[in-house]
Amino acid sequence: MPYIPFTDEQKILANSVDLEEFLRMRGEKLERVGREHKLIYCDSSGRHDSITLRGSTWFDHKNQVGGGAIKFMQEFYDMDFQTAVQELLGQRVTPLSNSPPKADKQEQKTREFKLPEANSNMHRVYAYLIKQRFIAPEVITHFAKQHTLYEDKEHHNAVFVGVDENGVPRQASKRSTNSYGNSFRITCQGSDTRYSFAHFGESKRLYVFEAPIDMMSFLTLYPKDWQKHSCIAMNGVYENAVLTALKNHSNLREIVLCVDNDEGGIEAVDRLRDILHENGYPNVKRLAPEFKDWNECLKSQNGVEPLPAVPHKRKDEYLKEVSELGYLKCRPDKLTSQIYATFKNGQYKYLAEYALAGSAFFMPKSERINSEFQVFERLHVKLKDSYKPYTDKGKKSQK
Repeated sequence: MPYIPFTDEQKILANSVDLEEFLRMRGEKLERVGREHKLIYCDSSGRHDSITLRGSTWFDHKNQVGGGAIKFMQEFYDMDFQTAVQELLGQRVTPLSNSPPKADKQEQKTREFKLPEANSNMHRVYAYLIKQRFIAPEVITHFAKQHTLYEDKEHHNAVFVGVDENGVPRQASKRSTNSYGNSFRITCQGSDTRYSFAHFGESKRLYVFEAPIDMMSFLTLYPKDWQKHSCIAMNGVYENAVLTALKNHSNLREIVLCVDNDEGGIEAVDRLRDILHENGYPNVKRLAPEFKDWNECLKSQNGVEPLPAVPHKRKDEYLKEVSELGYLKCRPDKLTSQIYATFKNGQYKYLAEYALAGSAFFMPKSERINSEFQVFERLHVKLKDSYKPYTDKGKKSQK
């Protein structure tokens, strides 16, 4: 595409396009969650809903990246800057000086949170959770008595409720109980994502799950003294509800991440661990299900073929490549030319080996231990352990 000298005014106008309206025009699927919208899309790794939109801004909770409309077009549609701006300006956008702030318009559209009307009984929810999901009746009954699980009157969905520190419902999600057709899971409009379906005990341990059924499956698999501990379902891999729970329950100091054993869950472990460390919670552990998730483990126990765990191909390939790196003794006089030549020729394995060898050689003497080789081995281990696939995103030029 030929270079287009966009004015500053045009760039500002493009970056202020209401992404919700723009994406709907492009046929993208959006779901409202409180004052924001989630972008729903599918790729080869499955269904995704980690991107939230608000006016002209967006944030990807899974990959911890966000920004304005132009950056969204670059990241999500893989456009260059010129194409992104031209695409956004192709829409009829009212100049900012003649229109009210987008955030104000979003505020007016916000719906009040209201729980779906409850059915007079929970027959279908019990039947679905016991017969299809194999969850223990006593686990279901516990949450039903707490009024955080019930059956809605209109469609007989299972409704999972999140309450605040005063026991007031603030969030709810519905799960289809249909035996046939496509099942669905949706967050009720007006929900406050700082709260979610949970149980809080007296111990210091908090188990974190992606969804309510995963949580209840785990409690069925490991029923001993489960009420002494705390557990929470995030409704995805969002950290909001977890951070709120930790803030409101000072006894919680040990976090066990029990997310799915698939690509999204593997990435979420590193991301959530970093977020928790930043918030003053260093004691974070990972407990992975044998199969894709905890309900698949429960199905396997009951004679149903489970969905297998899904490996993280990029992480596995990285670890394989790192394990094959060999020690090269550093030659300082030739190191610069060696690194340049391997980079130019695309010999990245040798490039990594030269970089490690150079790092081991040039580290301060106080860090060298007894030999360059021992430092090389230590750096080799660090290179393997420090890789976090959730940070390994975007175009190669950006990385």
